[in-house]
Amino acid sequence: MLDEKRIREAERNVKDYIQTGLLKKHEFRKEILDVYVNNSLESIEVAGFLSENRKSDLWIIVTSYYAMFYMANAVLYKRGYKVGDKIPHKVTADALIVFIRDKLQKRLIEEFEEAKEEALPGIKADALIEDFEKERKKRGLQYETTAFEKRKKAKTSFERAKNFLFEMEKSLHDL
Repeated sequence: MLDEKRIREAERNVKDYIQTGLLKKHEFRKEILDVYVNNSLESIEVAGFLSENRKSDLWIIVTSYYAMFYMANAVLYKRGYKVGDKIPHKVTADALIVFIRDKLQKRLIEEFEEAKEEALPGIKADALIEDFEKERKKRGLQYETTAFEKRKKAKTSFERAKNFLFEMEKSLHDL
């Protein structure tokens, strides 16, 4: 679960990002949304290929993360925000918390009412965003881990990315 300290930090950061132009309101263009979605799908496809063929755990981690990153940016873009070129990974993570978390929780609650499958939708929304955060941070550890640790992290990264994409693609249609 995201703690209140992290949520408040993201809210402060997003205000700063908007003031400094690191995060901007934009005019929607479908072709830009399509680029984000296609980059995400290509990244998860590459991660799947690497995983199935037991190739490069490092690149499974990296491509799984990028699948999440591009889909997160697609959702933010559809919501009306474009992440700039400077510190885009941190801006994306914070913007997800501020702009998408509540919407994601609401949709998961509605699905719970309809399907009675999700026991704790608020926790699931936070968990999805936390997965993005974990993968963003893990990307920095890619140079320091043993082969066994990389294999384990690669499997986790790939599973998190598939779940994240599944949920975020539904959010794209809700916006």
